[in-house]
Amino acid sequence: GTIHLFRKSQRSLVGKLTHEFRLVAADRRSWKILLFGAINLICIGFLLMWCSSTNSIALTAYTYLTIFDLFSLITCLISYWVMVKKPSPVYSFGFERFEVLAVFASTVLAQLGALFILKESAERFLEQPEIHTGRLLVGTFVALFFNLFTMLSVKNKPFAYVSEAASTSWLQEHVADLSRSICGIIPGLSSIFLPRMNPFVLIDVAGALALCITYMLIEINNYYAVDTASAIAIALMTFGTMYPMSVYSGKVLLQTTPPHVFGQLDKLLREVSTLDGVLEVRNEHFWTLGFGTLAGSVHVRIRRDANEQMVLAHVTNRLYTLVSTLTVQIFKDDWIRPTLTSVPIANNMLNLSDHHVIPMPALKAADSLNPVTSTPAKPSSPPPEFSFNTPGKNVNPVILLNTQTRPYGLGLNHGSAPYGSVLSQGFGIPGMGPTQGFRTGFTNVPGRYGTNTRGQPRP
Repeated sequence: GTIHLFRKSQRSLVGKLTHEFRLVAADRRSWKILLFGAINLICIGFLLMWCSSTNSIALTAYTYLTIFDLFSLITCLISYWVMVKKPSPVYSFGFERFEVLAVFASTVLAQLGALFILKESAERFLEQPEIHTGRLLVGTFVALFFNLFTMLSVKNKPFAYVSEAASTSWLQEHVADLSRSICGIIPGLSSIFLPRMNPFVLIDVAGALALCITYMLIEINNYYAVDTASAIAIALMTFGTMYPMSVYSGKVLLQTTPPHVFGQLDKLLREVSTLDGVLEVRNEHFWTLGFGTLAGSVHVRIRRDANEQMVLAHVTNRLYTLVSTLTVQIFKDDWIRPTLTSVPIANNMLNLSDHHVIPMPALKAADSLNPVTSTPAKPSSPPPEFSFNTPGKNVNPVILLNTQTRPYGLGLNHGSAPYGSVLSQGFGIPGMGPTQGFRTGFTNVPGRYGTNTRGQPRP
């Protein structure tokens, strides 16, 4: 084959996006989402033109919900792409966090749009323009029909999970209270309104209802300020609905442990700690990898005689019921024993010559010692209360250099004695004659003199 001296240049960003889009387009379900996305773009174009012609900011706020539907369709495509992609060395846990990031970005953008509407509404209160109702009602029903049709036709797995797992919004709570009152009168409606309504369907219906009230009040009394009030209401409902979803997806991105699994995790860890051979379970960390996927790592200390593979299998079997991506580190108990190290004696320590002078550490200056006591004198400290006569501590030691050789004629056993005659051969001490002595078996070890009969140590 042909040998290429240089590597091919990496693909550009557009090339990478095209390659990933082909992977998604290979799935038949993605064509349905692409069709809804194209219809959504057309609908958004018409709604923006009608917002300009009617001069209604309430219709603009409701159009932002249609733009949010476009973001939800893109999130659904990303979810299909995550299902196709496999884990890589760079993304060892897979690509599930991309759909979490898509949900977080979509909800945050919806809240930014609501803040923009609030800012425009505050300016309109100062100078309220005239509202034309010619296409206001038509735009309301077109947006409502398309939003509901998109929500109910496309199965958006990420947003469906977030809407159920996140905390309820204030709009859901008020509607739930109203639904209990209605269901108390008509029990057959409990399957529709209770226990919890879809937040996206709820905000679409509530926004359309606000626009219908705006249309009627403007047609009857030419009350244009109600359009600004409806825009503020729609913006607050949008912000209140998207905020809990942003908080939930943000906590997933921060790798926090879901509160609803604390009890189950504690129960499983207690069961693991009671397994045969397990001494301690520590450094446990569990976090949400994606929507409905829990990852974790744990260190398990076992006995020295325990089977590592058996303990690993039991620990994994217990935790795998809740934690799908699990890393278990097994290590055996290590007893701390005091070690007795033997250091070999250096040759220069055994071959000390008779004329060798051992260097002594430098002494402190004489002026730093108190002439009365051996305590160092401090300029700021008071004189000592007592002074003891401690001879020898105030005198600097004198090292005399032995320049004369030892007299060999005095019967001193200089040098090493034969090993066999160590106990039978004595050495002479001046004034005492030959006595029984003991010598070591080391070579060239300097001899030491004993004490004479008077008990005076010899130099």
